[in-house]
Amino acid sequence: MTSADLPVTVLQRKAVVYVRQSSQSQVMTNLESQRRQYDLVDIARSYGFVDIEVIDDDLGRSASGTVARPGFDRLVAWLCAGKVGAVLCFDASRLARNGRDWHHLLELCGLVEARVIDHDGVYNACHPNDRLLLGMKGSISEFELGVLRARMLDAARSKAHRGELRLSVPFGYVWHREAGLGLDPDIRLQEVIRLIYARFRELGSARQVLLSMQAEQIHFPRPADEGRMTNCIWQPIRYRNVISVLKNPFYAGVYVYGKSEKRTSIVEGRARRTYGHYKPAGTWEVMIKDHHEGYIGWDEFERNQKQLALNAYGRQDGAKSGRGGKALLSSLLTCARCGQRLSVCYRGGPISQPVYRCDRGNLAGQPRCMTFGAPKIDTAVARELLRAVEPLAIEAAIEAERMHQERQEDRRQILDLELQQARYEAGLAERRYAACDPDNRLIAAQLEKNWEAALRRVRDLEMRKPAHDPTTIVVDPNAFSNLAENLSAAWNAPDVTMRARQQLLRTLIADIIVDVDDAVRDVVLTIHWKGGQHSELRVRKPQSGEHGSATAEDALEVIRGMAGRWSDEHIAATLNRMGFPTGQGKTWTAHRVRSVRYVRGIDAYRSADKNGEWLTQAEVAKALGVSSYLVRRLVSTGVLPAVQVVPRAPYQIRAADLTSEPVKAAIARKGRPLRDVDADTLPMFTYT
Repeated sequence: MTSADLPVTVLQRKAVVYVRQSSQSQVMTNLESQRRQYDLVDIARSYGFVDIEVIDDDLGRSASGTVARPGFDRLVAWLCAGKVGAVLCFDASRLARNGRDWHHLLELCGLVEARVIDHDGVYNACHPNDRLLLGMKGSISEFELGVLRARMLDAARSKAHRGELRLSVPFGYVWHREAGLGLDPDIRLQEVIRLIYARFRELGSARQVLLSMQAEQIHFPRPADEGRMTNCIWQPIRYRNVISVLKNPFYAGVYVYGKSEKRTSIVEGRARRTYGHYKPAGTWEVMIKDHHEGYIGWDEFERNQKQLALNAYGRQDGAKSGRGGKALLSSLLTCARCGQRLSVCYRGGPISQPVYRCDRGNLAGQPRCMTFGAPKIDTAVARELLRAVEPLAIEAAIEAERMHQERQEDRRQILDLELQQARYEAGLAERRYAACDPDNRLIAAQLEKNWEAALRRVRDLEMRKPAHDPTTIVVDPNAFSNLAENLSAAWNAPDVTMRARQQLLRTLIADIIVDVDDAVRDVVLTIHWKGGQHSELRVRKPQSGEHGSATAEDALEVIRGMAGRWSDEHIAATLNRMGFPTGQGKTWTAHRVRSVRYVRGIDAYRSADKNGEWLTQAEVAKALGVSSYLVRRLVSTGVLPAVQVVPRAPYQIRAADLTSEPVKAAIARKGRPLRDVDADTLPMFTYT
């Protein structure tokens, strides 16, 4: 068909040249195909068209029907408006690779009597024979795409099942030409990845790993070549870097293919596909263990995934790694009645106090299983924890010091590698500047700036490096000899954060099952330790309106035991020696003891009521006419019987014991030391 065969009404309309290529790589490399499609403009002129429009908006877009094509949509709109006389394309596959778009285009061309022109000729969609031929071309194009895709996918799967398909690998790995998949030769990159896993073993939280590495100004590479990862730049580490390393099975030496899937949905009558939907570990298409050298083992990888899943907020079985706050046992308590994790709420206005409660019943419109205050429960569990770790306190401290020094050694090694790379880059910048012609100031000036920037980075890294770095890890056990006696003080130290206490608690305790014994108002805690042991702890549930500043029961027992026999000054001194604070954490005074006795209804010490049956140490010394030191010696040697209400309290001596024969004999001795008399021992000196 020539221009004379085309009607004048068709030639008066617009001729549209549709240009398309399937991918960006084809746009960059298949330049000859692109040039031949643009040459269709000359063919349109040869047919007699004057108004010619080129649509190339869809370069790099697939015609399978799953990708939006604005250029094709514009062509359809022009056809519906009757503005198009002919559509020129290289072949049918350029216009569409799916039957829906192809037949829709043919239907519109038939309605407006527009022609379809390719290298083989001119087709009129109004004629049955041309319509049949165009339909066959579209079907063949769609079938061809399906065959090509099936062949490529089958070949890729076959190669992946052998572990030979060269997938895009994460940082830390490279494909070698002969050896296959192996570790990246960059030692600095290897050490950063190993440091991420070491910190996660220590902290148990991806966010805590990020914060610790950001505090030490550790960098992580980022692709500098549009995702091909053949070149990278080092930038401050981000959360996505940490989580991608922890969740990628390639670092465990496992070759994985098909760990993500595509999903298809219908949007405005057109299929839309989305990619990157990750599948569970058991549903991966190919999984080859021990395929290559890994940074960790598969068992550790599985433990990491479980820990990350437990750290997810709001999970029913989630046990946090320690997020801080005011509640020590947050997300660690499980209701014994319904199995739900107890949540934490805060009451009390500006100075809020944490409260543990089970919300299972409340969500179902029923009363809550239990609700109780957190301070007393946290204190009891902390006391139980310290009691459990006290025998191993010294060993734990030595291990903690060793781990701290190892952490410092890892940090120093990372800094050394970073400094080594910075010095190399500074040397490279110097060589580039030296190789440049000094008269070419346009280039030499920029090279000089790059050299100065590299030198400044070397200087900054050298300033961050410690002056004295330990080369070996040596821990002196004698430095922790008295640590077991100070566990409580270390636990309650003001510089110890709640996050640190929570993390320490979770290293020893797996779970705590809690119930409330309403008969005696006790909170019953069943502690499941990590080693498989179980212990039960009972804590009295506070009454309604009972505040957290009440005096401890241990201190009240001392006051009850000493009241009536000792003055308030003696009771206050005894409580201070025993280390019992007031309810507000203060030291005891006579006035505070008197206030507690008044509130609790404890009778006071009254000297007028003393009947002379019991005496103090000072009263005994006065009665016998001797010094208080001699009375203490008589008590310590057992010559004079004495009792204490509680340990470290003042001695109480019965008045009747002062007239005993041993006491009289001891008092009667003059001019000789107070020693026990042994009949079988002869004296060295005789007394006259």
